[in-house]
Amino acid sequence: MFLVTGGAGFIGSNVVASLNNSGCSDITVNDYLGPDDKWRNLAKRQIADVVKPGDLFYWLDSRKLDAVIHLGAISDTTATDASLVLHTNFRLSLRLLDWCTATRTPFIYASSAATYGDGEAGFSDDWSPAALRQLKPLNLYGWSKHVFDLVVAERSSRSQKLPPQWAGLKFFNVFGPNEYHKGEMMSLIGKRFDQAKAGKPVQLFKSYRAGIEDGDQSRDFIYVDDATAVIRWLLNSPSVSGIFNVGTGQARSFRDLVVAMFRALGHAPNIEYVEMPPAIRDRYQYFTQCEVENLRRAGYNAGFTPLEEAVASYISQFLNHADCYR
Repeated sequence: MFLVTGGAGFIGSNVVASLNNSGCSDITVNDYLGPDDKWRNLAKRQIADVVKPGDLFYWLDSRKLDAVIHLGAISDTTATDASLVLHTNFRLSLRLLDWCTATRTPFIYASSAATYGDGEAGFSDDWSPAALRQLKPLNLYGWSKHVFDLVVAERSSRSQKLPPQWAGLKFFNVFGPNEYHKGEMMSLIGKRFDQAKAGKPVQLFKSYRAGIEDGDQSRDFIYVDDATAVIRWLLNSPSVSGIFNVGTGQARSFRDLVVAMFRALGHAPNIEYVEMPPAIRDRYQYFTQCEVENLRRAGYNAGFTPLEEAVASYISQFLNHADCYR
C-alpha cells in the first residue's frame, strides 16, 4: 500500500493517476477535501481509503506501507500564519519522517524551488548542510520547506537514522491538469485559458530590470507528467536517496508560455503588458532555471516535455474539454 499525503491536490492526484495506470489501486489518500470541487481530482481514480489530516497518525498505527509519498502542505506563497505553516509543513513532516525511519518505510517528499529565494545563490541542488545554509527563501512557504530540508540533510551528514530510501524533490514551476482548485496559485495557463480562448488579451507584467524586456521574465516550467515520472522512477529505484531539483533545466519566458497557449488554440498571440504592483517589484524573481545534473547522476535518464508540446497537450486533452480533470 502507498500513502499519498496531499493526494487530492495537484501533483498528488496526478501521482495517484499514474499509480492507477500502472495497475496499483492499493493507495490511501491523506487530504482534506473540503466543500469545493477538489474531490473531482480523484473522481476517476481507484483508491483504498481517504484519511483526514487530523486522523493520519491514528491511521498509521501498526500499518505496513510500501512507501510514503508526502506531498501535502500549505503551498500558498502569500501565507502569513507562521505557526500554522510550520505546524503543517515542518512539524508534521518531521513526524512522518520519524515514522518512516522507525518502520523502515521509503519516504519521498515535496520540497520546493521556493527554497532558493531570489536565486542569487544559484539553483544547484547540492544538499550538503553547508550549501543549504546559503539559501535564503523569500517567503514563509519556502522557508518552511527549507528548514525541513536542513533537518534531513543534517541527519544524513551525521549518519543518523533515516528511512531506507528518502528523497526530497524541489519542484519548479509545475503545470497541468487538476490544478484548478489552487486559485491564484494555479499556473498562468490554467488561470488565463478562458481569456485566451475567447480571444481576449492575456496580461503579463512589465519588466523593471535593465536588459530584460517586458514578458521576458523566465521560469523553469515543467509539465506535471514529467514531475510524476520522477516520483515513479524513485519508487522503482530504492537505492537512490538525496535532494533533487525537479525541472527541465531550461528557463523559458512568460511570453513563450502565453504564445504557446494562443498557438495551441489556433489564435494569434494577444498580450498586454501591465504595471507590476509596487509591493512586489523589489522582490520579484526574474529568472529560475534548475540544475538537473544531480538527478542525472543518480540515474534518471528520461527526457522532459518541451514547453510548446506540454502546453498543447494540456489544452487539447484537458482544458479545452467540459471535463478537464484527469
